Amino acid sequence: MPVHLNTAGAGLMPAAVVDTMSAHLAEEATEGAYETELRHSDTLEKGVYEALAAVLDAPVDDLALFDSATRAWSSVVGALRLTDADRVWITPYEYAGSLILWTELRRRTGLRVEVIPLTPSGDLDLCWMRRNIREDVAAVSVPHVPSGCGIVNPVEEIGRILAPWPCLYLVDACQSVGQLEVSVRRIGCDLLTGAGRKFLCGPRGTGFAAVGPRLRTAAAPVFHDLHVADMTSADGYEIHTDGARRFEYAERSAAAVRGLDEALRHHLARTDGPGTGHDARAAVRDAVAGLPGTRLIDPGTRHASIVTFVCEQLPAARIRDELAARGVSVWVAQGNHTPLYLPGQGVDHGVRVSPHHYTSPQDTEVFARALREVIR
Repeated sequence: MPVHLNTAGAGLMPAAVVDTMSAHLAEEATEGAYETELRHSDTLEKGVYEALAAVLDAPVDDLALFDSATRAWSSVVGALRLTDADRVWITPYEYAGSLILWTELRRRTGLRVEVIPLTPSGDLDLCWMRRNIREDVAAVSVPHVPSGCGIVNPVEEIGRILAPWPCLYLVDACQSVGQLEVSVRRIGCDLLTGAGRKFLCGPRGTGFAAVGPRLRTAAAPVFHDLHVADMTSADGYEIHTDGARRFEYAERSAAAVRGLDEALRHHLARTDGPGTGHDARAAVRDAVAGLPGTRLIDPGTRHASIVTFVCEQLPAARIRDELAARGVSVWVAQGNHTPLYLPGQGVDHGVRVSPHHYTSPQDTEVFARALREVIR
């Protein structure tokens, strides 16, 4: 069996997820999509939200489903009513997709985007945050775990710093949900977004958001779909929910949503608990650190199961391809996907290795041996 070390791209779906989606598609093919959706409406309209609420430790009314984490983020953040009097704080670890949205909002509204500095270790400078927080900071955006390197940002401590202030607190948890314990309640954020396909091991085409009441009040979506709104006259409509689902679109893949539901329940049923990939991470890190000409991109004092490195002798894509030929799957981290940090570290492209709970000691041994063959 191939060794899969690209969970940060997409995790391996459990058999139950694949079986559920396949059976759903078979039902659609023989009985019709609408009829199949109606038969499974309890899961699609209720059960999946309850399972997500349990995983995120968030109220059901705060949850909305999307076709990706990026869609979730842009649908909610793009609806914020910001002005040229507002400041927005981001971190050097901001994902490029989010940064594109902040750039567009800055161009449209004139808001000021400021970057939270790092300490010499690479951690976010929390003392700077405490000294500089003011009433005109409208939003603070923090990735829990960046996609290009494995630092874990202290989202709960940041939540405590921001709690006395009126700013909205936005957390990108795309790479943390499923591998770390994530609690919206303890973080104290107004928005948390994530993807089904990564460490939750669900299907592609699934994403989600936990949108708190403060943010729902502050946002002004430009569109409400028919599952949450009705036309009441020729030029008027009425929204019949105050919950986060008003950010959703009605059309979605029911098979994918049922697959997400199964992945969430599989995650909740795990007896080993979140974060168990850390032993595998240590083995991966040790395998990389022991090779000549390699440099770990490993900022901060707390780390998740993402190990990124560069090699002086070989480009990242060559290492990925050589490992793939030996039955080991890794990926290439693009520097311009974390553009405020990785290019400054001299990283245009790095090798990203991301084990998970299913990564065995034998898998990491296979990886280490194959890497030694590639990088001599």
